Amino acid sequence: MGVSQVPDNASPDNATGGTAEVTAAGIARLAGVGRAAVSNWRRRHADFPKPVGGTEASPAFALHDIEQWLRDQGKLAEVPLRERVWQQLVGHPSGTAAALRQAGAVLLLVHERPAVWQQLRTAADDAELTGVLPAMLDAVLAARLGPEHPVRGLTREALAPSAALVRAAGDLAAADGAAQAYAFLLGRHLDANPRQYTLTPPGPAALMAELAASAGPLRTILDPACGAGGLLTAAQERAGQEAGDGTAGDGTDGAEGAAPQADAPEGPVTLHGQEADPDLAALTALRLALRTPGVRVRAADTLRADAFPDLAADAVLVHPPFNERNWGHDELAYDPRWEYGFPARTESELAWVQHALARLRPGGTAVLLMPPAAASRRSGRRIRADLLRRGALRAVIALPAGAAPPNGVPLHLWVLRKPGGGRPPVPQLLVVDTADLATGTPAGRDKPDWQSVHDTAVEAWQTFDREGGIEERPGVRRSLAAIDLLDDDVDLAPARHLPPPAAAGGPAELARVRDRLTATLARTTELTPRPAAGDTVPDPATARWPLTTVGELARSGALVLRAGGAGTASSELGDVPAVLTDHDVIGGGAPSGALPEAPASGPAEEPVLVRAGDVVVPVLGGGAIARVVDDATAGAALGRNLTLLRPDPAALDPWFLAGFLRGTANTRQASSYASTATRLDVRRLQLPRLALAEQRRYGQRFRDLAAFEEALRLASRLGEQLVQGLHDGLTDGSVAPD
Repeated sequence: MGVSQVPDNASPDNATGGTAEVTAAGIARLAGVGRAAVSNWRRRHADFPKPVGGTEASPAFALHDIEQWLRDQGKLAEVPLRERVWQQLVGHPSGTAAALRQAGAVLLLVHERPAVWQQLRTAADDAELTGVLPAMLDAVLAARLGPEHPVRGLTREALAPSAALVRAAGDLAAADGAAQAYAFLLGRHLDANPRQYTLTPPGPAALMAELAASAGPLRTILDPACGAGGLLTAAQERAGQEAGDGTAGDGTDGAEGAAPQADAPEGPVTLHGQEADPDLAALTALRLALRTPGVRVRAADTLRADAFPDLAADAVLVHPPFNERNWGHDELAYDPRWEYGFPARTESELAWVQHALARLRPGGTAVLLMPPAAASRRSGRRIRADLLRRGALRAVIALPAGAAPPNGVPLHLWVLRKPGGGRPPVPQLLVVDTADLATGTPAGRDKPDWQSVHDTAVEAWQTFDREGGIEERPGVRRSLAAIDLLDDDVDLAPARHLPPPAAAGGPAELARVRDRLTATLARTTELTPRPAAGDTVPDPATARWPLTTVGELARSGALVLRAGGAGTASSELGDVPAVLTDHDVIGGGAPSGALPEAPASGPAEEPVLVRAGDVVVPVLGGGAIARVVDDATAGAALGRNLTLLRPDPAALDPWFLAGFLRGTANTRQASSYASTATRLDVRRLQLPRLALAEQRRYGQRFRDLAAFEEALRLASRLGEQLVQGLHDGLTDGSVAPD
C-alpha cells in the first residue's frame, strides 16, 4: 500500500464541481499564519466570510471570498503557486482524482520533453493546448509506462476545462521540479482523504526494502497491492543506494524540499505494481514514472486477475488488505498459486503470502506486513506448517504498535524465501520482537523508535540469513528449529517463543532498587508535613480573605494565560521540543509527547513553550492538579488539554498560585459537568488577595508538600519495581528463595 507523509488540512474533494472551498487550516496556509490566528479573525471581524459548507467543527469557506478578504486586510498579496494549483484541483468539475491524473500526465510531459512543453505553453491558446495534449500525453505515457498503463481518460473532452490547471501545473514544475510538484499534490490528496486510503508509513517501508535486499541486488521488484506506491518507492531508493546514484525521495515519503533524483545510471530497476482501485493505480503510476523509467503498474484485482502471471521477481514487498472475506475463495479453489495449501475464507493474508512466493524467482525474497493473528489462527496452521517444512518462511518480526494502520495493533513482518536458486532449505525460523522499542512513556508509547527497530531487525535477519542461525537474546531474538514449531497450533508469534530478559537486570539490580527504596522511604519520613512549633490554627469562621479569579488576574496583567495543543515540528524551531502532556502533569513525569509534523505545504506553527515558574493546569478529568514547571521541564511544548498560567513574579508567587488552585472546593466551583467528562474553567478558579510576602509564606508550605508528594511517587514506583522484579526472579530462577 502507499505512503504519504505530507500533512494536510485542506478541504476534501469537490467532486461535483462548483466554487472551490477551503477550511480554516487552508486559510492559515494562504496567509502564512497559525490556525489560532484564523479563529481570532473570525471572532473579531464582522466582515469575515461566512461558512458555505463543511461542519460546525470544521467549516468550509468560499475560496474566492477568503482571498478577497485577505487582500482587503493586507494579509495576502498573492496566492502561492502551490496553493493555486491545489485549489484548481479541488474545484475541478471532474473531481480531484481526475484533475490530479491530468496534472500528473502534464508533469510527466514536462519531465520527459521540456522543450516541447515550453513551446506549447507559450505558442498555443487554451483550445489549441487542450486539443493537442491528448495525443502527446498518450505517447509519453506509453513510452514511460508501457502500452497497458492505467492512466486513462485523457481525452479532448476531459481536458477542455483544464487549460488553466495544466498551465499552472507546468509552472509549478518549472519552480519545484516535476517530481516534487507531483509529490506535493499527491500527498495533499492522500491526506485529504484519510479514510479512503490505507498507507504504509516510511519507517516500515524502508525496513521491508532493507530486509528484501539481503538476497542480492534489487532489479525486478513487485508490489501486488501497491496502493500509492510507498513500498515500491522505498525499494527503488534502496536499489539506488546499491547502484550509488544518490537516490533521494520525491517528497511524498520524506522531508519537504528533497530534490527529485535523477534516474539510476546503471543497473536498471523495474518496478511492477498492481492496484484494484483504478484511480489510485493511475496516480501511483504517474508518481513512480516521475522517479524512474522502468515502471509497470496495472489496475486490476491481483488475486482474481493477476497482471504479471509470468513474472519472476527478485523481491516482492506487500502490505496486503487485512481480514478480507471476499478475496476470491470460491472462484480460486484450483489456482496453481496455492502450492502450500488452499487458504480458508478467513485467511486472505495467506493467499497473499502464496501469491508473493509464486511471483518470486528461486531464491528471491518476499516481505509482507501482516496482522499478528495470521501467525496463530487455527484456520491457517496447515499452511504455516508447510511454509516451515519447506523452508519458505524464514523470519517473523514483531513490530511496535503504531507502525502502520491499524495503529493500535503490533503488526508482524514475514520474511519469505522461495526455495531453490542453489540454496538448500534451512530448517530454522528467526523470531524477533521489537515491540518494546518505542519512544514516550511505558504506559503510553507515542511512536516507534524506527532507528532502533530498523537496526535490531536488520542486524538479526542479516546474521541469521548469512549463518543459518543466531545467538539468542532474551526478549529480543531467537533462532528456532522448524520441527519444534510443528505442533497442533503452529503458533509463530515471536513473544510466545522468546525467553524473557533477566528479571529487572538480575539480583544486583534488585539490590540497588531496594537501597533506593529504603533511602526514599527515609526521605518521605523527613518530608512528612507537620504543624511547626507555635503554629496557630485560624478560626474557619473568621478566616475569610477577599478573593479574585484567574480571569481577573489575567485581565489586570498579573499573569498570562495560554492554552496548549498548538504547534508542529519543524527544522525552523531548531531542536524539536518534547511535549508536556496532561498525563505527564497528573503523574508528575517528564515531558513524553511529540509534536506532529509540520505540513509540507505551509509554515510550521510555533508551539507554546513552558518556562521555569509557569503553572500548568489540566482542564479535563475533574482532579485538583496544578504543577509548577521546574528547570528540567522548561522548554517543553505545552500539550493538549492543558492551560498555562505565567505569573508576574512582582505580583504573584507561583507556588502560592499552584497551591490554592489545587483546593478541592476551588476546582469544584470552577468545573462544568457533562455526561462523559468534567471540564475545568481555569478563569473561574479563585485565590485570595494577599501581599507578596504572605503569598511566599504559603508558597513555601505548598513547595514542601510538592516535595513530599514527589517522594511518595518515587517510593511507589520503586516499590512496584522491586515487587515485580522479585516475582519475575523467583519464577524464572534468577533469584533464590533465600
